[in-house]
Amino acid sequence: MLRNPSHPDRPLHAVVGAPGPELFAAVRQALSGDGPAILPLPAAGPAGSAADALRPTHVNGVRQAGGEGVPEDVAVVIATSGSTGAPKGVMLSATALRTSATSSLRRLGAVKGERWLCCLPPSHVSGLQVLVRALLCESEPIIHPHFDAQEVLASGAEHVSLVPTQLHRLVELDADLSVFRTILLGGAAPRAGLVAEARALGARVVTTYGMSETSGGCVYDSRPLYNVDLKIGDDGRIRVAGPVLFSGYRFGEPAPFDGDWYVTSDLGELTGGRLRVLGRADDVINTGGEKVVAASVAEVLGGHPEVADVAVIGRPDPEWGEIVVAVVVPADPAGPLTLDQLRAYATDRLPAYAAPRELRLMSRLPLLPNGKTDLVSLRTGT
Repeated sequence: MLRNPSHPDRPLHAVVGAPGPELFAAVRQALSGDGPAILPLPAAGPAGSAADALRPTHVNGVRQAGGEGVPEDVAVVIATSGSTGAPKGVMLSATALRTSATSSLRRLGAVKGERWLCCLPPSHVSGLQVLVRALLCESEPIIHPHFDAQEVLASGAEHVSLVPTQLHRLVELDADLSVFRTILLGGAAPRAGLVAEARALGARVVTTYGMSETSGGCVYDSRPLYNVDLKIGDDGRIRVAGPVLFSGYRFGEPAPFDGDWYVTSDLGELTGGRLRVLGRADDVINTGGEKVVAASVAEVLGGHPEVADVAVIGRPDPEWGEIVVAVVVPADPAGPLTLDQLRAYATDRLPAYAAPRELRLMSRLPLLPNGKTDLVSLRTGT
């Protein structure tokens, strides 16, 4: 494993633009070794800053001054942002991507010829892996440049990867979701009741957990995929080992490894081989000397019948250090719930210190391109 690579021998081509057959062909060539490594970037958004920061040798086939290649084993670089928002490159080998996709297909029972629908950005590992699974299924992927619920339902694909917001849109239509053999659901924690509602409409939903550094989802329905090992460190963080792990960060940026174990930023529990993700370590709110895992509080609050969607953040406070803030999309905007109602619900199910001390109402939560809630904008008010 190249955790601090220093021999950039393979060209790195940034592929900027809407996904399509050209990108699928580039993925095929990158994984086979017949073409350059690729850096998929969106047509809109921070593509320019990512290309500037990651310095590919080419952008859409045009040679770039100052561009640098990657080690020979690297097939794909995924641009991902750390807590600072500065783009960094997660380098993935063909072996890691193929191992992940093979284990995924094995768990799902997918067979050759079955088609995958890609309606997630291939600039994110979740969308990229849809293309790799299609490649291993020896079928052409169905690629939608944007998510449209009606088009998704009419796609004719057997398998699809979605984020919770997209699944929510399908459930809102009260559609027959048995048209898909599998709906892989990841990218963020689904709201309370969403998976049950989808299954009531005939969906075979498989929840996933993973990240760019693990070649995408490596835990399905709380259990690790074949060739993936999990453990919880003394710091409570989830650790992952196995051939699905990345080769390192571009330009040798230090990667969080503990021996052969990749140390994630997520807190978790393992019980009987099943993983429960508690939330991000950097989303712990320290209020009055008590530590509150924001995602765990959001999971509980999402069960309130008058809450359509919710996120939980911390806000600095001179008395408590931080206070717990619930950002809620009300089920009935004309008659939203009050802070007292939400606190009463929370204190029946959580320690009193974890109950929100502030309530903010929104028409919808801001999202990042990968479907996760944009917690930074919620904290900063941007």
